[in-house]
Amino acid sequence: MASPQEARVPDIGGYDDVPVIEVLVAPGDTVEKDQSLITLESDKATMEVPAPFAGTVREVRVKVGDTLSEGGVVALIEPAAGNAPDADARRAQPEPPARADAAAETGTQVEPVAVPGDADNIAQASIDHQAGVTPPGDAAPLRRFDADAVLPGKVPYASPAVRLFARELGVDLSKVEGSARGGRISHEDVQQFVKSSLAGTATAGGGTAAAGGGLDLLPWPKVDFSKFGEVEEQPLSRIKKIGGANLARNWAMIPHVTQHDDADVTDLEALRVALNKESAADRSGDGVKLTMLAFIMKASVSALRKYPEFNASLDAAGETLTLKKYFHIGFAADTPNGLVVPVVRDCDRKGICEIAQETSALAKKAREGKLGPAEMSGGCFSISSLGGIGGTSFTPIVNAPEVAILGVSKTAMKPVWNGEKFKPRLVLPLSLSYDHRVIDGAAAARFTAYLAQLLGDMRRAML
Repeated sequence: MASPQEARVPDIGGYDDVPVIEVLVAPGDTVEKDQSLITLESDKATMEVPAPFAGTVREVRVKVGDTLSEGGVVALIEPAAGNAPDADARRAQPEPPARADAAAETGTQVEPVAVPGDADNIAQASIDHQAGVTPPGDAAPLRRFDADAVLPGKVPYASPAVRLFARELGVDLSKVEGSARGGRISHEDVQQFVKSSLAGTATAGGGTAAAGGGLDLLPWPKVDFSKFGEVEEQPLSRIKKIGGANLARNWAMIPHVTQHDDADVTDLEALRVALNKESAADRSGDGVKLTMLAFIMKASVSALRKYPEFNASLDAAGETLTLKKYFHIGFAADTPNGLVVPVVRDCDRKGICEIAQETSALAKKAREGKLGPAEMSGGCFSISSLGGIGGTSFTPIVNAPEVAILGVSKTAMKPVWNGEKFKPRLVLPLSLSYDHRVIDGAAAARFTAYLAQLLGDMRRAML
C-alpha cells in the first residue's frame, strides 16, 4: 500500500491568501487525476485545485473560509495502484512560499533596501523588499536611514498580495486599521478604506473625519428603508465588491472624457452574415460563428498601431507613459457574479476567426466562473459591447492602468446622406472613454473616425 502523498496548490498566478469557498471531497472519497478537490476565489475569479494523481483521499487539510497560497497543502491522497508519483514528481511539487511578513511575526529584523528619497521612501523600500519587489533602476546614493520606519513593529501587518493590492489602489497601509487576527490588514480592510476615503470619512489610523474630508464629499446617507415598505438585503458577490472599489478609484482619479461616433457597418454585417451561413453549411462541424466583436477587436489593433498613445499606461505619479508593443485586447463579459474582463492575447497575430473562437471560449469560462488570473491580466485596451442588449451610447469607465476603453452600442438602420440622396445604412454607435491626462480631444476624434473607417471597409485593416 502506497503511503499518502500531499496534494498542494499549483501556480495560481501569484495570488496569496486566496479564500477557500468550497471543499469538493471528503476523507474516503476516490478521486481521478485532475479531479477538482477544492474551489478558491481570488479577487477576480474562482479557481479549482485539481488532484495531482488518482487515489483515495485520506485527509482534507482545509475547510471553507481558510486561505491558501501557492504550495499550500490541500489534502493527503493515497495513490491508486500504478499511480504513485515518483520522487522527481514529488520534488517538483511547489513548496509553501516563504511568508513575506514572517519577519513581523517572528521579530526578526529584515535588511532594508536603500532607495532615493526620504525616510518614507526608505520605509516603503523595506516593505517592498519584504514582499519580494525589486526596486527599479540601478543602485542609488544612500539617504538618511530612519530605523523607526522599518522596524518590524512599525511595518503594517499585511500579506504581499494585500500590499500589492494597496499599491494598485494608491493606499498607504500605515493608515489602514487591520481587522483580521492580530491586527492583520485584509483585502476587505483596504476596500473599506477606499470606500471611506471616497465618502470623505477616512483618516490616519482607520478612524473617521467630519463631513467634507477626503474628496470633500458628504457622508453616505444612512436610511432605514424598512420604514417605507418591505425590503430584502442581498450581499454583493466578492467580484462585485472588488470591481466596485476599482471602478470608484478609476472614476475618481482618471479625468474621463467620452468621444461618440458612428460607424457604417452595412457591408461588414452583410459579410459577417454570409460567412456564418457558409460556416453553418460546412459539414466538417468545426465552423466558427463570427461576431461583430471579433471584427471590432481586429480593427482596434489597426487603430492602436496608428495611434500608439492609446496603447499605453500612465504610472501612478502621472509622469511616465509606457507605450506597449503588444496588442492584448480585453472585453467585458457579463456573468451571474458580476462583470469580468477576459483578455485575448496577441490579437495582431490572430485572424478574425481565431479571435471569435477565443472570445467565445473565454466568455463561456467567465459565465461558469472558471477564468484564471492569467486570462484576465495583461490587457492594453478594453471593449465593452452592449450591442446584444440595446442603447445608443454610454460612458464606459477606463480600466486602469489602461488609458482608453471602447463602448459599443446596438446597431440601427438609419437614413444616411450620400451626397445625392438618403440611403438606409446600418450604423454602429461607438463611445470611446479616455484619460484626458494622456489623450486630448483631437486625438480621440481621430481615433474613432479612423476606427469607423476601418469598420466601414475592413480591407483597410490589412494595410
